[in-house]
Amino acid sequence: MEIIPAIDLRNQQSVRLYQGDFDQITLISQDPLKQAKQIETAGLRRLHLVDLDGAKSGRPVNRDLIKQICAETNLKVEVGGGIRTLAQINGYLTSGVSRVILGSAALTDPKLVQEAVNQFGNDQVVVGIDGKDGKVAISGWLEESDVVMSTLMTSMVAVGVTSFVVTDITKDGTLSGPNVKLLGKLQQKFPSTEVIASGGVTTVDDLKNLSDAGIKSAIVGRAMATGDLPLTTLAEVSADAG
Repeated sequence: MEIIPAIDLRNQQSVRLYQGDFDQITLISQDPLKQAKQIETAGLRRLHLVDLDGAKSGRPVNRDLIKQICAETNLKVEVGGGIRTLAQINGYLTSGVSRVILGSAALTDPKLVQEAVNQFGNDQVVVGIDGKDGKVAISGWLEESDVVMSTLMTSMVAVGVTSFVVTDITKDGTLSGPNVKLLGKLQQKFPSTEVIASGGVTTVDDLKNLSDAGIKSAIVGRAMATGDLPLTTLAEVSADAG
């Protein structure tokens, strides 16, 4: 199981939301760069960054901070939040980011996803599918759609996407465990893709259950910050997988 620690950025700080609610926000660190360096020092290799301001506004807001994190660590950084154009994607990929995550655009502008995959390759373009009760949510989870998550995945696979970050909003930031059933079902339905688990991962048993369901990568955010899954434990789990 590869572990991808997560840092959510709001106003240049590291925070966590509860179930995607911008009114239920917890400050994790005033220095996200320092936090990223601690993640690297622990032996982890990847970092999942979410520009929450960008997700809400529809444009990259914390790009300078993200660029700094890329420059001052050797982490393979993936970024999501507010990415809506090929120019924005190119801007991230040329400033040290390893891959970008397209979320709302997958639903509202599928042509952009296809063009991005064609131009940058499916190793640098990931689609984030966030949902509640099996339905897709967009715009920083502020809007819910009637589109079923698996239906969106089908259309994205058709344009060449091979990696998906799948988040159950009802689990995110709750420390209540991931939606193993949903994640495993999607991985089984789309065996040629990588379903990256996101939301609710709290214990080593959660990671084991995800692995047993066929999931090979998991994003860990709040549990890392609270110490439920300390960096040393995450590094050990990732090392075992490597």
